[in-house]
Amino acid sequence: MNSTLIFVIVIVLILLLVFVSVFNSLTNKKNQVANAFGTIDVQLKNRYDLIPNLVATVQQYATHEKELLTKITELRSKAIQHELTPEDRVNIDNQISTALSGLMVAVENYPDLKASQNFIDLQRSLNEVESQIAAARRAYNAAVTDFNNAIEMFPGNMLAGMMLLKTKQVFTATETERGNVDVKNLFQS
Repeated sequence: MNSTLIFVIVIVLILLLVFVSVFNSLTNKKNQVANAFGTIDVQLKNRYDLIPNLVATVQQYATHEKELLTKITELRSKAIQHELTPEDRVNIDNQISTALSGLMVAVENYPDLKASQNFIDLQRSLNEVESQIAAARRAYNAAVTDFNNAIEMFPGNMLAGMMLLKTKQVFTATETERGNVDVKNLFQS
């Protein structure tokens, strides 16, 4: 009888250790996802800080692009609101990326603007921030994939249900980014 009790206690302790280990692992992965999203937020903030200077510089030269500049300014205002869900933030970020790409194409029509040192510096800063955003998205996607795998595989899936953990969405390319580039249009002046 004594050995049976010891056996049961050992089994219970092993199960408890597995439970604690899986719980801690899931918590760690959830926090890694939050941290990675925070890194994206920081880089997006850097981009949002550049937008007013970029808009002001372009406005000096490109009077015909008022609608596009207004759209970018409005999107920036939406993006810096604190009550946005991560999904809303991603959606607005994609819209800003598309609008900024459109602005960079429109700038081609203004040679004086393209030659402005202030604009060149802003464009260089924006390119650097965009590169950092892309790196932060890759890190986020890796953390999300690791998290999703952990909560979908045994034994994590059993505990994830009790912890009310849900899978997260990875960043994907927008439809515009996925489309084929029309090289012919790029070389027309």
